[in-house]
Amino acid sequence: MRREVRFSGFGGQGIILSAVILGRAAVMYDHKFAVQTQVYGPEARGGASMSAVIIDDAEILYPKVADPDIFVIMSQEGFEKYGASARSDAVMILDSTLVHSRPGCTFHEIPATAEARKTLGRDIVANIVMLGALVGYTHVVSEESLKKAILDSVPKGTEALNTRAMELGGTLAGGKNQS
Repeated sequence: MRREVRFSGFGGQGIILSAVILGRAAVMYDHKFAVQTQVYGPEARGGASMSAVIIDDAEILYPKVADPDIFVIMSQEGFEKYGASARSDAVMILDSTLVHSRPGCTFHEIPATAEARKTLGRDIVANIVMLGALVGYTHVVSEESLKKAILDSVPKGTEALNTRAMELGGTLAGGKNQS
């Protein structure tokens, strides 16, 4: 089954890393096909950024996300630029700490930045909290695959923090995501 996932936020939130991790989980551990693309403005930190992943059971012939069915939105500007026109049957996970608008599709509010700061003491892992919530709500990849991909991708010495961030996202989504 083909899934098109669009991540958006501002530079410095780990938007591109999130898409890379999701694609890695799909390809390396769930044995699916995936392709990842990204867009960011000249203001590397602070400007709107977007990254997208296509995940499919079959080969992907065209790498551009044309009609996302899943959105992960981490900033108001990211919502306005990349999420406001989400189709009505899409699913959106949004960081309710930083996104104030609400879409016309099904959405789930996750206070990722606030919870990462409060619970983990580091708002820099809010993107990993959002990945945990994404998998908790959509099961686009398995929890185990996501965990392995996170551990492959994060800086050495931060594995425990990032694992806790993923688990926090799953808990906030009402799922398990517990090790």
